[in-house]
Amino acid sequence: MIELHNVETVYDDNFTALHDINLAIADGEFVSIVGPAGAGKSTLLRLLTRELRPTNGDVIIDGVNLATLNSEDIPLLRRKIGTIFQDFKLLTGRTAFENVSFELEVVGASTSRIHDDVPKALDIVGMADKANNFPHQLSGGEKQRLAIARALIHRPRIILADEPTGNLDLVNSHDVVHLLQKINELGTTVVLVTHNREIVDMLSRRVVGMEKGHIMRDQENSKYII
Repeated sequence: MIELHNVETVYDDNFTALHDINLAIADGEFVSIVGPAGAGKSTLLRLLTRELRPTNGDVIIDGVNLATLNSEDIPLLRRKIGTIFQDFKLLTGRTAFENVSFELEVVGASTSRIHDDVPKALDIVGMADKANNFPHQLSGGEKQRLAIARALIHRPRIILADEPTGNLDLVNSHDVVHLLQKINELGTTVVLVTHNREIVDMLSRRVVGMEKGHIMRDQENSKYII
């Protein structure tokens, strides 16, 4: 599903963010990526969405080498990948329904598909009763669940969750992680980037520990490690 072979990423200021990264994530896995600030976690996610190309090496998703992917094929790749962020990135002037439907509108989806699919996505995350609420009327946990509904609307093969509990209290953090587990159990590959030791220990899944652009640990059924 996801493969990185001998990947190196060097930024314009000659800072090397990733050094010789080799990583394989199978279809349907749930993997936590942990490490301190500057470890290279965000750079790795940017490679997976083709925001960046590697300086050296290959990044492969579903058999497609992203380093050689044509620019016109990038939107199709990104529909296979749902991305969740710490700061939600919701459209403040749109309702919950409209935040999710916007993802379909930009790809020209039909009105019937929008009215069929958006309620289903909201229902999966427990937000069906908040469809007409605006973001300022939602709690932090509800905003993140709405962001997850938006990430799910294209029925992605992969979910990339970048510090999704960073702005949430403990109860809402657990709710979000349980929701990610539910999504994973339905067959979606989940890659979780987090600093939250308690969440990682609770999951007890595969953990990849990064530091200074290197993978330092990669263990199954593990606790928080770097």
